Amino acid sequence: MAKLMDLKKDIKNKRELVNIVIDRYLPRKDEYPKVLHKALRHILFAGGKRIRPYLTITTYNMLGHNDEKILLVAGAIEIFHTYTLIHDDLPSLDNDDYRRGVKTSHIEFGEDIALLAGDALLTFGFDLLNQVDMPTKTKVKMIKEFSEVLGAEGIIGGQCVDILSEGKQVSKKTLNYIHLNKTAKLFTLSVRAGAYMANAKEENFRRLTRYGETVGLLFQIVDDILDIEGTRKKLGKEPGSDARKLKATYPKIYGLKEAKVKADELREKAEKIISHYGEKAIYLKKICKFIRYREF
Repeated sequence: MAKLMDLKKDIKNKRELVNIVIDRYLPRKDEYPKVLHKALRHILFAGGKRIRPYLTITTYNMLGHNDEKILLVAGAIEIFHTYTLIHDDLPSLDNDDYRRGVKTSHIEFGEDIALLAGDALLTFGFDLLNQVDMPTKTKVKMIKEFSEVLGAEGIIGGQCVDILSEGKQVSKKTLNYIHLNKTAKLFTLSVRAGAYMANAKEENFRRLTRYGETVGLLFQIVDDILDIEGTRKKLGKEPGSDARKLKATYPKIYGLKEAKVKADELREKAEKIISHYGEKAIYLKKICKFIRYREF
């Protein structure tokens, strides 16, 4: 049985591997135009747990593969994720001043450059995916799914409804739409990307999709809880921003106590789903607890 310290070491090791891939792939910060390349690296290398790419690599490993080409996919996922963070933080959206413990891109470089940096990361992510050595048919399917999740059918749609819901009484159905699209779909795709690379069977895709959705919803609900009870150190940004912006969150709709109960239920559900794979999935099971309590 893997110990929690083993998981922490595994997360750290895989995070470093992903960082190396991203650093080698992206333009150097002193390449012209310097301000753009400094801006797109600013939040990307400010820290971050790299949980989404970790899920990608660990799923791939669990399915019996251990070669380095998965790192390109994992790197692309982190690039995409950081693009969403830079845009989320913009004054016209969530208007946050800090991300990953540093000043947000628009505070550091201006709103115009931050917007362009996010755009650049989005295109770089697809270029990096295209470099992955895998069957063309599978690559096309995977890239299509990435475009759906990153677009209006996923993250952008969720962000849109999130903004439109500020200051309003929204239904549980609307809240679920926001959480599912804005957060859970990228978690799900992170897991499914590992399955794509492993040429997994359809039954594995179905099971891993349920696991990814559950872990993604867990992550977002815990994020909502920490915005009330957390610290800037744990969040990487100022807590209380959801309340100030009158965001639709799980604690707001269900209450803080019920939000914690739901988080516990989701953790147990995710662990149960992934337990199907036994000891091979020990890290994917252990990380559910880490996500629930943010013990990174």
